[in-house]
Amino acid sequence: MRLLIHHNSGSGSRWTARYIADAINRKAASTSAPFVLGLPTGSTPVETYKELIRLNREGYVSFANVVTFNMDEYVGLPEEHPQSYHTFMWENLFSHIDIKPENVNILNGNADDLEKECENYEKRIESAGGIDLFLGGVGEDGHIAFNEPFSSMSSRTRVKTLTEDTVLVNSRFFDGDISLVPRLALTVGVATILSAKEVVILAFGPKKARAVQQGVEGPYSHSWTITGLQTHRHGILVTDEEAAGELKVNTYRYFKSIEKDALEE
Repeated sequence: MRLLIHHNSGSGSRWTARYIADAINRKAASTSAPFVLGLPTGSTPVETYKELIRLNREGYVSFANVVTFNMDEYVGLPEEHPQSYHTFMWENLFSHIDIKPENVNILNGNADDLEKECENYEKRIESAGGIDLFLGGVGEDGHIAFNEPFSSMSSRTRVKTLTEDTVLVNSRFFDGDISLVPRLALTVGVATILSAKEVVILAFGPKKARAVQQGVEGPYSHSWTITGLQTHRHGILVTDEEAAGELKVNTYRYFKSIEKDALEE
């Protein structure tokens, strides 16, 4: 696992956007097959999305041959709802780049058969050739996607009950009204994420410091699903200084030293 500790979230977001763009361009130079990109929602990836939009508009990267799969979606929230992940993705990324609408895949939280929707989502990922790069964030309790603490590390896309902590954190998007936050979501599993050829997880700010510490120094455990990244051959954790605040001094120095050429200060 690589750990890149950037000076701030802006630097980490810019690095991540360029890393994704370069990965898309490398594949485009060697094959006509689409680049398959896994994407998250939430506040953490917004700056990365802004930078990807800029790179697209400047002609550095095209999304015309990119297929996307989002991590999750609330159950029972209309797609047009301001806080649905469909709305989030179109407002924050898809409407501003040259991606083809038919190449966008987001779980349907209003499907008649939610279990079937999850099963079909896995099949669509497989049919697309598997995910080349999965971008994600991490919750304060170490969850990736909606794989809450004690989720199976071998889990695949499924219906998940959200913890009270997650509901409370997400209530900020619902005017602080916890009663408006859905209690169920559809989410890719830990194994779905780790099946990607590359995984990049973002963690910014002091509230993510405990999750970063566990993800890097803690034991592999379903109580912190971010620790699954430890077993990935091409896993990258991108943080700022604040999110790295609970790491041991020698851990911090080690990763700052070996990744110094990749860091923008």
